[in-house]
Amino acid sequence: MASKVTGESPARARSSQPTILCVEDNKAYLRLRKAVLEREGYLVLAATTGSEALAILQESPVCLVLSDHMLRGTTGLALAARMKKMKPHIPVVLYSGQVPEAMGEVDCFISKDESVASFLSIISSLIKRYCE
Repeated sequence: MASKVTGESPARARSSQPTILCVEDNKAYLRLRKAVLEREGYLVLAATTGSEALAILQESPVCLVLSDHMLRGTTGLALAARMKKMKPHIPVVLYSGQVPEAMGEVDCFISKDESVASFLSIISSLIKRYCE
């Protein structure tokens, strides 16, 4: 089930914070990633399935998507392809333990082995490049 993590409406939140859609089917990892990003000042919308992520992307002013690669019922690569058909200008970041053989429609890959500081630096750079 998709969940907005702050309780604010996406339109109101957009005015002050970049919005990141985080897609992860492991709820513990999702909570951790959400907490790290929120601490940096981002509004985080969360989805645990590809279909939830697509619905959120359609309805919300998302400026970046951060997705795990191995999701139940799909992959981050397949999800990125569908998302790019909907909103081609929004960067899709694949966050995984292993680099896929092909990147497809993914704009950036971040290894789960990256330090938190490096992870946040990459996210910040992408937000500045694509969303500001």
